Amino acid sequence: MDAPPIVIVSGPPGAGKSTIARRLATRHAGPRAIQLHTDDFYAWIRKGYIDPWREESREQNTIVGDALATTASIYARGHYAVYVDGIVGPWFFAPWFAIAREAALDLRYVLVLPDEATTVARAASRTAPALTDPEPVRFMWRQFAALDAYAEHRIDTTHLSIDAAVTAIGAGLAAGRYRLTNPPEDVAP
Repeated sequence: MDAPPIVIVSGPPGAGKSTIARRLATRHAGPRAIQLHTDDFYAWIRKGYIDPWREESREQNTIVGDALATTASIYARGHYAVYVDGIVGPWFFAPWFAIAREAALDLRYVLVLPDEATTVARAASRTAPALTDPEPVRFMWRQFAALDAYAEHRIDTTHLSIDAAVTAIGAGLAAGRYRLTNPPEDVAP
């Protein structure tokens, strides 16, 4: 039996990643599915935590990304569909490509990207400990908006309800869209 997909649902804070990934996992047609919430991996850090949007957090973010990819691989090899929600850009794809090659996993990447004003408004309306500060949200939105090489992975949810977004993404996944098959060029935010 082939391993189910690992679907990375990414985008800036406030884009709706967590809600979308949770619903995709819940609605998955197969018998097993999990949502891996990236924020949980950061919350487990008890000493030495650095806000992940800060420049000096690169080493921490790389370690968290490696742990997340390894965990996703273990579940996928155990025949769980894995829906990962988190701020994962091409600059952190290396461990994902490594686990996909190693275990012949079906790796997908969905970039949830409402327009900038909508993203900032959604982020600002969240409660702590979620990031609500508009400046880092704008910075991250612009990083994702500049990813022209991943335009086919992008879904604009500005005017979509969560249910409509989940339906559109689910249809795209069923049609074989959003596959990540080639290692990225050296991309840095």
